Amino acid sequence: MPTILVIEDDDAIQGIVEDALREGGFETAIAKSGEEAVTLLKGRLFAYHALVTDINLLGRFTGWEVARAAREVDPNVPVVYMSGVAADEWPTQGVPNSIMLRKPFAPAQLTTAVSHLLNGLSTIGSSKA
Repeated sequence: MPTILVIEDDDAIQGIVEDALREGGFETAIAKSGEEAVTLLKGRLFAYHALVTDINLLGRFTGWEVARAAREVDPNVPVVYMSGVAADEWPTQGVPNSIMLRKPFAPAQLTTAVSHLLNGLSTIGSSKA
């Protein structure tokens, strides 16, 4: 079962994301801050199949920076960004093979986005599902 690293500091949204991914057949690992996520990624104790990250995070790292750090560890790791306010920055800040979901989004949109990226069905482009 693929494991997705979720970086979200809002407990309510984290719960929704976690539930959606589990219902979609994924395992989840949770990080509350960009620093925690980067530590998990660079520690390489576990290989994550994809990354789902908010953009505005607690601490000094943004979701953009976490995704770039993830790509240093695995250049092909798929990334799904979530944001209500920073989505307009995605074309210039987002990594290739990523999808931006604007908050609020339906849980099924998240599961679909992760599945598409893992199956190689999407390249960089906005998810308007």
